[in-house]
Amino acid sequence: MTESRDAFADLLATLQEVGDRFAGEEWGLTDPTDQAEGLRVVLHHLGIGIETQLEQDPAHPTFRAIVTPWRKALGDNADALYHDAPVSPAGTYRVRGRTGGAVYVSFTVEASAEEGAFPSGTVGVLNDTDFDVAADGSFEITVGGPPRGRGWLPLAEDASRLTVRHYWEDVEPPATPPAPDLALTIDLVDGDVPEGPAAPTDATVARSLRRMATYVRSRTLDTIPRPGEREPAPFVSQVPHEFPPPVPPGAHALAAADAAYSMAPYLLGPDQALVIRARWPECRCASVSLWTRQMQTFDYLRGRVSLNRAQAEVGPDGEVEVVIAHRDPGRPNWLTTEGRPFGIVFWRFMLPEGAVATPTAEVVDLPT
Repeated sequence: MTESRDAFADLLATLQEVGDRFAGEEWGLTDPTDQAEGLRVVLHHLGIGIETQLEQDPAHPTFRAIVTPWRKALGDNADALYHDAPVSPAGTYRVRGRTGGAVYVSFTVEASAEEGAFPSGTVGVLNDTDFDVAADGSFEITVGGPPRGRGWLPLAEDASRLTVRHYWEDVEPPATPPAPDLALTIDLVDGDVPEGPAAPTDATVARSLRRMATYVRSRTLDTIPRPGEREPAPFVSQVPHEFPPPVPPGAHALAAADAAYSMAPYLLGPDQALVIRARWPECRCASVSLWTRQMQTFDYLRGRVSLNRAQAEVGPDGEVEVVIAHRDPGRPNWLTTEGRPFGIVFWRFMLPEGAVATPTAEVVDLPT
């Protein structure tokens, strides 16, 4: 048997194991619908892996879309577009692009994510306050190489991937096709970065297949804890309807370093609604989104499942009241549960000025 056939068999075996364990009772999934959604997210991870990991080369990198409206994972967002590319700490890269009307753009460097591994952390960040943006929204930055002035992002010794985030605050979500043209390019301009062979070989395809297996496993069995296995991050509540104070994620891998987060699950009966009261802080942008237990957004192509400041109605006292319910409660700022009795409510505040007020929530009965 060839090396690539061995690796292909290993990938299939990994998918079988992840499907059996991660989408099953070991990870607390006993309901058939929950198990089906577990299998769905495994396939979405596989799709992201095919897009971003299967064929990659830090000597000839390209930016790829990480998530789309039909390929979701790890806390995607209707108000943002995410791209990434492989990089080598030995290289110097020129990155060009456009803001596309986004109100926030940033680059983060992910550490130790070689060969499909989940990053060990974030080891560099550069946002649009640190580089020049032309009147038409175009920009150019340098990643890696010797220190220089504005628009330079260093690459640590364990740097492996570069993530780009564009956030908007519009009435129509940018993730709804057609997506804005960001014209993102990345070119290696200096450094000794080994090149792979010009054409695939048995060995390179085998390596790609093993990278795919690692990618899927590292986003499921190796990273997502079993119920009760470890303490959650400070911004994560495991108690329904009780939000922790919004705080930055620190160097947490794949998190936006400039954000403050707060999240809590909801649990609602057929005729109940969750009324959340919050105040938008002074910040670059802010939003609230509904996720599945697998950290996938609900379907924003079919219904209102998230709100940003441009979309939400605010009361005369400056308070925003969000209503999460299975059916239209006849009140502003309704987010549909899509009929799901359980889900996650995620608040995101980018570049907040000072402390962010903690959202509060209460369950109310809807008229029958």
